[in-house]
Amino acid sequence: MPQLVLLPGKDRQLARQHPWIFAGAVDRLEGRARPGDTVEVVAANGRPLAKAAWSPESKIRARVWTFDPQEIVDDAFFKRRVQAAVERRLLLPELREQEGLRLLHGESDGLPGVIADRYSDTIVLQLTSAGADKWRQALVRALQRATGCARIYERSDSDVRRLEGLLPVAGWLLGEAPPSPLSIVENGVRMRVDIVSGHKTGFYLDQRDNRLLTCRLASGRRTLNCFCYSGGFSLQALAGGASQVLSIDSSAPALATAVENLALNPRLDASLAEWRESDVFSELRLLKRRGELFDLIILDPPKFAPSAAHAERAARAYRDINVFGFRLLAAGGLLLTYSCSGGISRQHFREIVADAAVAAGREARILRHLAAPADHPVGLGFSEGEYLKGLLCQAD
Repeated sequence: MPQLVLLPGKDRQLARQHPWIFAGAVDRLEGRARPGDTVEVVAANGRPLAKAAWSPESKIRARVWTFDPQEIVDDAFFKRRVQAAVERRLLLPELREQEGLRLLHGESDGLPGVIADRYSDTIVLQLTSAGADKWRQALVRALQRATGCARIYERSDSDVRRLEGLLPVAGWLLGEAPPSPLSIVENGVRMRVDIVSGHKTGFYLDQRDNRLLTCRLASGRRTLNCFCYSGGFSLQALAGGASQVLSIDSSAPALATAVENLALNPRLDASLAEWRESDVFSELRLLKRRGELFDLIILDPPKFAPSAAHAERAARAYRDINVFGFRLLAAGGLLLTYSCSGGISRQHFREIVADAAVAAGREARILRHLAAPADHPVGLGFSEGEYLKGLLCQAD
């Protein structure tokens, strides 16, 4: 097996179970390896450390499959890892009856570059690393065996694949398209899931618990949902008894899907919902000029900072949008504000929001830190800055 030899002192991150080996930590590759091949990782003194997937075109030269140098990476390895990940989620009572569930969460489940989301009887698989791409068929077999699902669709069209030298891939890996549009019931609300052309794998499962929190907070509140996408937060606000819900997004197709989702839930009062196609930043300025106020505001923007290199520019965008959020809050109003940017840590995001409150001239307090649900675990070697983070704030 080819050996990836690290420079002296560059094995400390592996000792902390961080599964990424950057180019700057590599001394040399002994032997020949193609993208995605398994290599043995050794310290400068030759001590075996791990086995990893080789990715010569990425700044992350290798991603660790196992920290046990003796473990064999083969079909049986992926069968064990997938089965363990599925069973791990069954341990938690709140996940057992969910129709939408993340089964595999990359490095956190010991499967770098592998995302698998389950929507009822259909799994959407996303492979973002050279190693994951190489073991596609083993992963499909393992998922079918662990879940019994007869349909698996691949959505490996993320921009991240380009950094690994991979082309986008999409299509059915197992089974075929269901006879009717795919939908799930989440916290009592039915939502359509577009696994072919929707964002990510078709739905933002990482906001499930926060959408439920919105439902519980919304009673009697005039609500503003920014970057509403397919209306998940909006419908939960209506289900929770919001007096009015204004939802804003720049995407006409996303708003059309949101309207369709509302129609799937006839018990919700559609007359209380307004859908507005507009740039969110421009619309917030317009609402401020009109003197509009809201009792509950949700800010769930797209990823402003995919890496630390974009953090400064992203911080300005997060600050601006939260300034508007605080200015539009009625006295005692609640702000649910989120970031999914890997380049913004939880502490940095907290500082940005605090600065925004000051800039808006509002006294505010953080009532709760908000994060992804239990089916989106964080690996020991990873910081939570790489995943969803959010704050529930109350203004004076």
